[in-house]
Amino acid sequence: MSVFHMIVVWLRGLLRDQASLATENLALRQQLAVLTERKRRPRLGWRDRVLWVWLSRLWAGWRSCLVIVQPETIVRWHQQGFRLYWRWKSRKDKVGRPRTDTEIRRLIRRMSRENPS
Repeated sequence: MSVFHMIVVWLRGLLRDQASLATENLALRQQLAVLTERKRRPRLGWRDRVLWVWLSRLWAGWRSCLVIVQPETIVRWHQQGFRLYWRWKSRKDKVGRPRTDTEIRRLIRRMSRENPS
């Protein structure tokens, strides 16, 4: 690494705001934690995935600090989470009206036949 490059990196660090710096630090620490516990290949759990999806939505520079996964992977995780959420929201159990008893349905049909207006 050249001296010029180190100076540019240092100046860039000085000009950043604290929130962006803290977010980047969190992202890098998370990757470091995954890499230190790896056996063969780093495996990200669901908590790690949720963190990266959250970071991708809140932090504009999230792509620049990725080491373990590719940005497309995080976008795919976000899409999967979106699909799961809407699948859960539109699940079958206890949706809509409860079923009407057959006796009440017969009564409604009979009343509509007897009183067409």
